[in-house]
Formats: sequence, structure tokens, C-alpha cells
Amino acid sequence: MITLDIFHDPICPWCYIGKTRLDRALEARPDHPFSIQWHPFQLNPTMPKEGMDRLNYLEMKFHGTEGAMKAYRPIIDVLHKEIPQADLGKIKRTPNTLDAHRLVHWAGIDGRQTAAVSALFRAYFKEGRDIGSRAVLAEIAGEIEMDPDAIARLLETDADIEEIVARDAHARERGIKAVPMFIIDNLHAVEGAQPTELWLEVIDELTVRNTL
Repeated sequence: MITLDIFHDPICPWCYIGKTRLDRALEARPDHPFSIQWHPFQLNPTMPKEGMDRLNYLEMKFHGTEGAMKAYRPIIDVLHKEIPQADLGKIKRTPNTLDAHRLVHWAGIDGRQTAAVSALFRAYFKEGRDIGSRAVLAEIAGEIEMDPDAIARLLETDADIEEIVARDAHARERGIKAVPMFIIDNLHAVEGAQPTELWLEVIDELTVRNTL
């Protein structure tokens, strides 16, 4: 197997688009060689713990309503084309994603990491749920067959916060400035939400190489 490390944030629309495109390639090539590992990268590491009203956040980040609309129009167009069920209008808050990344980390221990990432994207972009809420995160854990009560208890502690923060910082030290970022076999970096066709070419090339 070849390791595919993916740096992401569950509130990043390009990360969701990138995962969706990759998933299509993986489904088309069920014998792909990838062993996928998800890694934390907070788009807003200084976001208040309780998050922010989404409209206020976008206006602040993009210098007003007009700036926000201009910045998000390309994202909306691609998101709706790739994931028609996505509904940005349902999103009321932009959360701090530290706890969401902790959930992904714990899901990895249980062998459910990709399921957790998928569930977080779905909850945020399709259902408009506040994935900064610990109650919501515990619910999501239950939806992917983890123990929601155990996750709720862990979230009330500082368990693995230092590790998530350190891994995020290490990603930045490696030169990662934006996500999604895909690292193939710890050698080749693929930045951004690449089309499914590119991933098919990569998988086919790696498959041929592995047979030589």
C-alpha cells in the first residue's frame, strides 16, 4: 500500500470538493494502492472557541458583503456542480474546528477516520450543523458507530489537544499554507481540489509501477 496523507479542515469547501473528486476515482479503481490518513489543518486557528456568526465572519474576512460574495461565488458554483446537495444557506456559524479534528483523530484509532471526515463534511455543508458544538460532535460519533458517550466525555477534557495543535503546526513548518494538500508516499505533493481524471491517472501509474 502507498500512503496518501491528506491535510484538511472540515469547514473547507475546497477540501470537500477535493475529497468528492478523489472518492470518485477510488470508486472507479477499487483496487487502488492508497492507504489514506487524514491530518489536521485549521483554516482559522485563532477562531474563538464558540465560533462566530457566519455572515459576520465572512464580512470581516472579505472586507464586507460585496467582498464575501465575490470571493465565494466561484466556490458556490463548483460546490453545487460537484455536490448538488450542499446548502451553504443552512450554515449559521463558522466553528472552531479543533474539537472536530480531535474527533477525526479518535476515529482513526477506531479505524473510522474517513467515515468521520465524510460525516463532518456532510453535517456542515449539507445539514448546516454546528460542528464546533461538542454535543453535535458526539452525535456524529454515534452516526459512524463510535461510542457517543465516550466521545462526549473525551471532548470535555483536554485529551489530545496538544497533539492536534502540534500536528497542525508541523504541517505549516513543512510549508503547507492551504488545504486540501495531498502527500503521496511522503514524496509527492498534490495541492488543491484536483479533478477526478488526474487521480485516475495517478492511480493507474502507481498500479503499473507496483507491478514492475
